[in-house]
Amino acid sequence: MDTFRRLTTRQDALIAAAALAGGVLMLSVDGHGRWSRDWDPPSWARLVPLLGLCATMLLRRTAPRAGLAVATVFNVADLVFGPSIATAMIYGDALYAASLYGRRRTAEWLLGTTLAASLAVAAGTMIALGEVAVGILGGAVAGLVWVTPVLSAMAVREHRYRAEAERRRAEQVARLAEMDRLAAVNAERARMARELHDVVANHLSAVALHSTAVLKVRDLDREGVERAMEVIRDNSVRGLAEMRRMIGLLRDGDAAGPAARPRLTELEPLVRHTARSDLSAGLEIAGEPPELPAAVELAAYRIVQESLTNALKHAGPGRAEVRVEYTRRHVVIDVLSPLGRDGSRLQGTGSGLVGMRERAVMLAGDFDAGPDGGRWRVHAELPVDQQAGERAS
Repeated sequence: MDTFRRLTTRQDALIAAAALAGGVLMLSVDGHGRWSRDWDPPSWARLVPLLGLCATMLLRRTAPRAGLAVATVFNVADLVFGPSIATAMIYGDALYAASLYGRRRTAEWLLGTTLAASLAVAAGTMIALGEVAVGILGGAVAGLVWVTPVLSAMAVREHRYRAEAERRRAEQVARLAEMDRLAAVNAERARMARELHDVVANHLSAVALHSTAVLKVRDLDREGVERAMEVIRDNSVRGLAEMRRMIGLLRDGDAAGPAARPRLTELEPLVRHTARSDLSAGLEIAGEPPELPAAVELAAYRIVQESLTNALKHAGPGRAEVRVEYTRRHVVIDVLSPLGRDGSRLQGTGSGLVGMRERAVMLAGDFDAGPDGGRWRVHAELPVDQQAGERAS
């Protein structure tokens, strides 16, 4: 059984059996030609080419070129006995199979060979019988039997090639679409991570610092306690409002509204409530504020917010300075804070600097952070054009 499967396929075996049955039926009704009345081979002799041609049909897919070579020998033998309709159709199938399942060059070679053979039949018939009409008819019949199967196979082969190319292109499009989807998901996750960090980490850091100060400083006066509790309350309310905005964004796909987004006009209360017992903060605005895209304004606010939070956690005693300058093309942000000497008051992860840099890069802006003459400097330049805002959005 395994040998049979290697030799042929079930479909080809069924085709061969059907061809044999049809060929025997055609022989039984004298479906064959005679070259002369004196030359009429017996039926069993005509059955030999038929059996040979049907046997080669078993090789249609597994060995089409070898099958065609053997089929050609039996087809010549049948032509010697007198052409038969059944054997002509079976030999046409052998040409079709070799052109379709064989190599591409095989089909091209067979097309040229069958065309030449058809022309040779037409010329030979005209010379032998001396009649042009009969020669043309003979060449046409030969072309129908030999050339047509090859052309049909080439057309089917080209169709399959195009279908396979379209299938591969569709797979590539699907893979690219999946890559785009994953990139969009990763970008959205990064955006959510930045927002959650800014909303949760910044406000909770201020709450943690001031609540720690209230608990640790035993002789803190009533005014200091009230000031710390005011900062705690303000950061809690702001953090809760921004968390609600993010929940609305995640649920509905849109923010609660423009009023829910932080704006640069709210920098003054943000800077005012950024303070420790040994650290104060100040704000300087330079230039006339233009109408900024929402993405640019949000990024600028978050950079200032994160810089002040880092100052609360890591800066030494002194004063943190925030300067926002509006130029014709950029919003320039500089946040200077004293370098800490005793280590961080709260453990950091470094994601704040990463988030600020990502916000600036998304807007095609510039960002830099590092020590600068005994102070820690955060510098960012964000373009104010509408296209940058649309790209970030």
